[in-house]
Amino acid sequence: MTTEEFNKKAQELHQKTPGKLELKSPLPLNTREDLSLLYTPGVGSICKAIANDKSKALQYTSKANSIAVISDGSAVLGLGNIGPEAALPVMEGKAIIFKKFADLNAWPIVIGTENIKDIIKTIKNISPGFAGINLEDFAAPKCFEIEAELQNLGIPVMHDDQHGTAIVAYAALLNACKVSDKDFEDLTVVVNGAGAAGIAITKMLTDFEGKIGKKVANVIICDSKGIIHRDRDDLNLYKRELIPYINTGNLQGTLEMALHQSDVFMGVSVAGALKPEWIKNMNEKPIIFAMANPIPEIYPNTAEKNGAFITATGRSDFPNQINNALVFPGIFKGAIQNRLPNINIEMKALAAHAIAKTIEPTQKNLLPNIFNIELVPNIVEAITSYAKSREVIFS
Repeated sequence: MTTEEFNKKAQELHQKTPGKLELKSPLPLNTREDLSLLYTPGVGSICKAIANDKSKALQYTSKANSIAVISDGSAVLGLGNIGPEAALPVMEGKAIIFKKFADLNAWPIVIGTENIKDIIKTIKNISPGFAGINLEDFAAPKCFEIEAELQNLGIPVMHDDQHGTAIVAYAALLNACKVSDKDFEDLTVVVNGAGAAGIAITKMLTDFEGKIGKKVANVIICDSKGIIHRDRDDLNLYKRELIPYINTGNLQGTLEMALHQSDVFMGVSVAGALKPEWIKNMNEKPIIFAMANPIPEIYPNTAEKNGAFITATGRSDFPNQINNALVFPGIFKGAIQNRLPNINIEMKALAAHAIAKTIEPTQKNLLPNIFNIELVPNIVEAITSYAKSREVIFS
């Protein structure tokens, strides 16, 4: 199916109903007695119980398994700043994925401002109705501040463009090492793109917080101006804080130079950023994750013709799709089910290992299919084990 045919079919499907969601109660509302129990007068006693003990909202209301999927539409993947209304179909899509794979009720919410303080205030004010908050398509660098300011709500809050992508990329790299017979801790990884996903990937690969206990030998991260190194004076706060953990030789120059004798290219940047001939300068069995959407940094067939041993993209029409949908249903379900107040780095790493171990990987099948019935339970089990022991052991 061509891109034009696919787009036409998608538009036709979306026009069949107004959106992808509908509200349905699990309880019957067929009689006057049903109405009295579910609404007035019966609901009054429920309200009083919660007023006396707010935690009872988790027992008596839909808060117990409700997620808010929130965006301002300022950085919709592959489309840019298209605004809140145009972001709504993506939020609806995430909502139905939450329901399908984790049986969580997710509510798409788009905010009509890009002011950071207003966004934070709005989310804090609506948070009492939810058990978790999935932030989506907020532009960098404001996404970092927004997420950080929401970590004290007492419920898990995660910016999925950062951490969902990082977790799945980490899982794919674990399995790529297994297939290529490379040692994860000997890898030199080049991350191209220093936005939300690129910084989150770098933090996981370098064990930025010192809590994973496993890291690659070296990460070189590039932005639009080239390699990030300690002598640059144009770095924002979020790039600057990476300096002690990356680029061990203080290499300076271009992406092409960064790739020389590297093992892995991880692209979260722009279409066509990776030139085919640069792959030839990488180490034996190069691993190429070209995750820009909808057009990758390099197409898999081109990369493979130029020596790539393993290729992956963010697209579903190529093998080895690296997509955050593999993780967000399971990690939120695990966090909510165990009443964890946040999603920390240990949980992210555990989720990555759980994803990786769901299948026996091959060159063309690094990651489990989203429809794999073991995927979400494996992630939930990993988070539950962590919640019980708070001791994380990686193998």
